[in-house]
Amino acid sequence: MKTIGMIMAGGKGERLYPLTKERSKPAVPFGGKYRIIDFVLSNFINSGIYSNYVLVQYMSQSLIEYLRSTWNLGGITREHFITIVPPQMRLGEMWYRGTADAVKQNLNLITDYTPDLVAIFGADHIYRMDIRQMISFHLENKADVTVSALTVPIKQASRFGTVVTDAKNRVTAFEEKPKNPKPIPGNPNFSYASMGNYIFSYDALVRILHEESGETVALDFGKTILPSLHKRYRVFAYNFASQKLPGIKSYEESNYWRDVGTLESFWQTHMDLLGPKPRLDLNNKLWPIHDSRYNAGPTKIIDSHLQDCMLSDGCVINQSSLKRCILSNDVIVHEKCHLEDCIIMDACEIKAGSRLKKVIIDRYNTLEAKTTIGFNSDQDAQNHYIDPDGIVVIPRGISKWQ
Repeated sequence: MKTIGMIMAGGKGERLYPLTKERSKPAVPFGGKYRIIDFVLSNFINSGIYSNYVLVQYMSQSLIEYLRSTWNLGGITREHFITIVPPQMRLGEMWYRGTADAVKQNLNLITDYTPDLVAIFGADHIYRMDIRQMISFHLENKADVTVSALTVPIKQASRFGTVVTDAKNRVTAFEEKPKNPKPIPGNPNFSYASMGNYIFSYDALVRILHEESGETVALDFGKTILPSLHKRYRVFAYNFASQKLPGIKSYEESNYWRDVGTLESFWQTHMDLLGPKPRLDLNNKLWPIHDSRYNAGPTKIIDSHLQDCMLSDGCVINQSSLKRCILSNDVIVHEKCHLEDCIIMDACEIKAGSRLKKVIIDRYNTLEAKTTIGFNSDQDAQNHYIDPDGIVVIPRGISKWQ
């Protein structure tokens, strides 16, 4: 089946501020050597879907530059491409007003490609997914629309948009953050939560979008279209937990998926990468997350003590102690520093005698000698941004190379 990907990458990521002060949420660095968008793009490429449009909107230049330098997929055939699409305003002078409106404004691109299926996925979650297995489920059920669904404990389901199904996984209702979530048939302790990823049969997608007047302020699949769509179309929920991902380790959390929409979840998801048995092991040669292919020398560790850390290329750690830290490329830690539970992004320099605990430092920052952060919340609040969970965040600095 001929499939085209439409990747929604326009999110503001307001709850990730100040990491989103100068970039959209999908462009935020993650896991030392990646950006958040690398996860969904890797899922598409690993699944053999090579024709993809990335729809961007807010603070998009950082993401555009990253995709241009990292995901240059053209030149193999005409059907191998990752193309960035800002709002074209084909339907009037307006920005994208929701996921469905974004697709509707670019329906000409989809039609020109003449696909059988359209995969519409978000760009701001951390997970690995073999989309081919979802497509097989879609075809087996002769579905018009398939929604990927996460199995969540029923006690937590009220935090999500939930999907109600019958025993054959056909959708019978959508409920937004219900007080009394409906269980999965035959599985009374769990509910289905929508992951915001959809497979549409092309003909059904065209009909659905033409049925919408376009006068709605926000035309969104999850909020305005899907809640009533199941009454007119064959809509099914694909159980994400049913996938069998190549290369997954026995100790990993089965079908790991995280919405890194808050600073606390962003930090915690990083911590999930660490340890001898991480919940998400990025070292999977059968399902790699493709990165920026950054050119730097090997990391150097000089007379230091590191416990449970992950370091990218070009780092220098000199006579210091690091515990549960993730360092991006070209981070320099001078002597007699102590870092714990920290995320340090590219090209930061931490000078001698500094002490940091539970700190996120965005790219291109230099901390002066004997800097102390993370031990006195009143003092930190005077100088830095602190989120409600006590994580201190230092916004992006200025590149030394500019």
